[in-house]
Amino acid sequence: MTSVVSEDRSAAATVSAPAAPRRRRRRSASRAGHAWQTLAFFVPGLLIFGYFAWWPMVRSVSLSFQDTNLVTDPTWVGLENFQNILADPLLWQAVGNTALFAVVSIAIGFPLPLFLATVMNELRRYGGVFRVLVYVPAAVPPVVAVLLWKWFYEPGPDGVFNRIAGFVGLGPFPWLEDTTWAIPSLVLAATWSAAGGTVLIYLASLTAIPTELYDAAEVDGASIWRRVWHVTLPQMRGVMLILLLVQIIATMQTFIEPYVMTDGGPQNSTVTVLLLIFRYAFVYGDYGGAAALSVMLAAVLAVISAIYLRVTRTWSQS
Repeated sequence: MTSVVSEDRSAAATVSAPAAPRRRRRRSASRAGHAWQTLAFFVPGLLIFGYFAWWPMVRSVSLSFQDTNLVTDPTWVGLENFQNILADPLLWQAVGNTALFAVVSIAIGFPLPLFLATVMNELRRYGGVFRVLVYVPAAVPPVVAVLLWKWFYEPGPDGVFNRIAGFVGLGPFPWLEDTTWAIPSLVLAATWSAAGGTVLIYLASLTAIPTELYDAAEVDGASIWRRVWHVTLPQMRGVMLILLLVQIIATMQTFIEPYVMTDGGPQNSTVTVLLLIFRYAFVYGDYGGAAALSVMLAAVLAVISAIYLRVTRTWSQS
């Protein structure tokens, strides 16, 4: 009897032994099928992104070594475009204007959204109303916003800002028509337009901070400013570092405000690097020079980003 049972078990094991490899093959085939399906969905998007995002970059690098009007056959000129750009005295003025715009923008536009978000987060009533109001400028089309601010900056006594300043015995101010006031005026308009989206990002980050930390701080008798300094800012430093890098890159590529409001004036005091690229391409017809300057700007931004990430890596992880 025992031998019969043993034979039956051996037969069952013999029958079930090939079944395991078949199940493994079916699972492998199923995983392979899912992988191909994923690849089939992924490749078209990758091709579209590569064509509209990476190919223009490759094309710009190629154009930077050519003399072309985009109609006739280009002529290979090597580094001549870069040499001409570096010899242009307006380049260095544009670099200085861009650096000044970036510094002033960051000095005003980086702490202001954080302050507004922190104050709005502490409000117990009408929080939704303030969120809508702070985001309204971001919903206005950029060119419309810039034209609106240009109207505000009318230099005569009937200008909106000058009329407001006149109520307290100040002005009138030249605003966009003076080399001293032009950059700060552009920064104010740019900050007004961009702060709303940043405030909402900070508010979303504030909601992710554990409330237990604030409760413990209140139990310890910490004031609101101590809670902000010791709880809010340390918990948000990752988001703050990312937004600061994004703002650095964005401010060094400013174009709409100087183009629409001043066209680089007065006396080229608001000519930025991106506006100079526009002039090379569509005013001077030097597309090779415009591409060369674009490549130089991209390289500088890449170096700045790499240095920034290197310097802030330890602080962001601590």
